[in-house]
Amino acid sequence: MKPPSPLDPAGAKSPLDAASSLNAARRSRELAELAGGPTVDVLVVGLGATGAGAALDAASRGLSVAAIDACDLAFGTSRWSSKMIHGGLRYLAKGQVGVAYESAVERGVLLRRTAPHLVRAQPYLLPLTPAVSSAQAATVMAGYRLGDGLRIAAGTPHRLLPGPSRISASRALELAAPLSPHGLRGALLSWDGRLIDDARLVVALARTAAAHGARILTRCRALELGGREARVRDELTGETFTIRARAVINAAGVWAAGLDPAIRLRPSRGTHLVLRPETLPGLRAGLHVPIPGESNRFALVLPQADGRIYVGLTDEPVEGPVPDVAEAPEEDVTFLLGVLNSVLGTAVRREEVAGTFAGLRPLLAAEERAGGRVARTADLSRKHALLTSADGVVTIVGGKLTTYRRMAEEAVDRAVRLRGLGAGGSRTARLPLVGALPAGAGAPARPVGPGSGAPARLVERYGSEARDVRALAERDPALAEPLPTGVTLAELVWAVRHEGALDASDLLDRRTRIGLVPGDREAALPAAEAALTYEE
Repeated sequence: MKPPSPLDPAGAKSPLDAASSLNAARRSRELAELAGGPTVDVLVVGLGATGAGAALDAASRGLSVAAIDACDLAFGTSRWSSKMIHGGLRYLAKGQVGVAYESAVERGVLLRRTAPHLVRAQPYLLPLTPAVSSAQAATVMAGYRLGDGLRIAAGTPHRLLPGPSRISASRALELAAPLSPHGLRGALLSWDGRLIDDARLVVALARTAAAHGARILTRCRALELGGREARVRDELTGETFTIRARAVINAAGVWAAGLDPAIRLRPSRGTHLVLRPETLPGLRAGLHVPIPGESNRFALVLPQADGRIYVGLTDEPVEGPVPDVAEAPEEDVTFLLGVLNSVLGTAVRREEVAGTFAGLRPLLAAEERAGGRVARTADLSRKHALLTSADGVVTIVGGKLTTYRRMAEEAVDRAVRLRGLGAGGSRTARLPLVGALPAGAGAPARPVGPGSGAPARLVERYGSEARDVRALAERDPALAEPLPTGVTLAELVWAVRHEGALDASDLLDRRTRIGLVPGDREAALPAAEAALTYEE
């Protein structure tokens, strides 16, 4: 069931590590250099996956780059995903072969070259319960096989991402003990990519961009955008200033329309439940659970590296102003519990839900259908769109986390052509992110492996930097004490020194995901505050 690991136990430290460190001192220095200073080639607004990816793409081409965000790295949609790096199976079901193939290619890039320390193959079971007919099972398996064909076409080896198969009921219960055995005919086993943590991908992107010279500035809010400048407010001091740029890219996601009123978005809310490890004991694989009344939609049950389990996800339109942080309404919780419990032997009760989170997808508004009906957000295309305003601001919206790199590349390509910037083509499909080790010209990247002596949990999150994080705790044993989810104080200190964390929320809600469970967040808050002022 477990595929061979792409990890390699050998390797030396990446040459990017030292130059990639983000911290408060670097922010202050680069902000002072930028405010009212020289014109940069590219200004990127928004530091989610696409914005950080655009900053890296432009900087790695040799362009001077400033990238700003009103809040923190991965503050918006990018940290609220299902953590899936998927091959676009749902797009195939809708006939969107091009979008599906693009997803499969980008999944392979992450698995093989750019972030093998953060992306893994994950098994999923679709339980063949009495509610799943033989015809429906055959249709789903045909889709899985088509998806495996896309994997082959994208050049991702079987050893990294195995193909689908049908397994017996007894084997299904070995992999997913909480399933109800009554009427279970077996399960369909499929594989897809998953991230250890979506916010960590964004941090790795931002730090790799910084290593290539990009100025990465959080807590800097764009108040107004023009084709060649932005008026910006430092959210820490309240001071306003102007950043001048030859090209401007708006990658603000669900907030993009606030910077260009001509853009029409229809945000969609995706809600997840967070369960503690003991809630579904013996769950070793993810689950695809058919949603009643839907032909090709499934709820996802997603075991995480920290032992927690996510259950998602909804697809509901959001009207009115876009909130900074979306809330998960009770009706979403009830809906997801109902779908989950339809396949379990013992139902999960509402009081067993330890936390919830919701993210907003930045979907382009669709035209009304015939008869005046408006398309459901679940039916809107996930294909990204590249828009250019009258004064030359390039906006990138839509898309999926899996295809962030392609979206960023296209946005920078457009900006380069529009402004005649002297830059070559994109390099990011071959550029390992911080934590992944380059294995020679043209060869896949590789993270440091288990033979390094660093704990496996650290290797999964930090790759080649796991040894450095461990060394912090070895110098001061007080930093080795575990917090909820197994995170140590050493990791919080590392985040302050090298990952741009400026306050306790950055530490608990984005550099780690302790904050997804309110009780765990409260317990870890003193440690987070201590990390912000820690000195050896």
